[in-house]
Amino acid sequence: MNDTPKKGWLSRLSEGLGRSSKQMTEQVVSTFVREPLGEAALERLEEHLIESDLGPAAAARIVERFRTLRFGKSSDEREVKEALAEAVAAELLPRQAAYEPLNGPKPFVTLFVGVNGSGKTTTLGKIAADLTGQGAKVMIVACDTFRAAAREQLKVWADRAGADFESRRDGADPAGLAFDAYTKARAENYDVVLIDTAGRLQNKSALMDELLKIVRVLKKIDPDAPHETLLVLDATVGRNALAQEQIFGRTAYVSGLVMTKLDGTARGGVLVPVAQASDAPIKLIGVGEGIEDLQPFDARAFSRSLVGLED
Repeated sequence: MNDTPKKGWLSRLSEGLGRSSKQMTEQVVSTFVREPLGEAALERLEEHLIESDLGPAAAARIVERFRTLRFGKSSDEREVKEALAEAVAAELLPRQAAYEPLNGPKPFVTLFVGVNGSGKTTTLGKIAADLTGQGAKVMIVACDTFRAAAREQLKVWADRAGADFESRRDGADPAGLAFDAYTKARAENYDVVLIDTAGRLQNKSALMDELLKIVRVLKKIDPDAPHETLLVLDATVGRNALAQEQIFGRTAYVSGLVMTKLDGTARGGVLVPVAQASDAPIKLIGVGEGIEDLQPFDARAFSRSLVGLED
């Protein structure tokens, strides 16, 4: 993705995280503005943070950070929010990384994994549009060959983005399609190959076998492929996103996380425990339907928006 967010991204981020911000800060701010810092207030802070889905481990560390601060009767709302934003950012900064498909080998192969309904196909389409907008030659590959609706949706995104599209009939072998598409992309000098995959969890072992087969055939062409595997998670499922990360994260060799639909939940704080539970860093976040609403993850900007601070 373009590392320079379009004008207004921070405003959209703050607006998108508005429900999460209200959930997190109303009780926290009122606690510390009304009374000096004390053990009772710190206990309530920890409870509020856990209720906001930050998770008990991060909540405990943030409370310890607040324990060293000095809030008095003159403390105002912004002072408390600034302190909370810094504490959340400290949790997330080590988990921030960039998705840079135009700075790697060509064609740069990205595999998209995640459950159906997580926003995986839409995320892929938005990335394709961003890349073609930068002049890249992009191929989209529909390896969810079991859902016609998924292929149709992806074809719409390919047309919208000006990307080339590869698919097969219903029930075709996803790995065979991936192999043929990557072979073609190398021969025809594509810059980026974006591969959508199935997300059916009814039979986890069959799904993982399918994903690993795709990875194996790609490695026959290039041992380093896929060059990125992005796990797309839906923030609206709250802490269930942790379970999804555990299902996909290690088995599918995930290298980066994408958190979508942050504008549709009051529990945007779930990003913190998901990031800390994963071996992979957060690379992109989404707060809306527009192409410009998917942007590189910035821990400080996210944390400030999460607590209702917009610079």
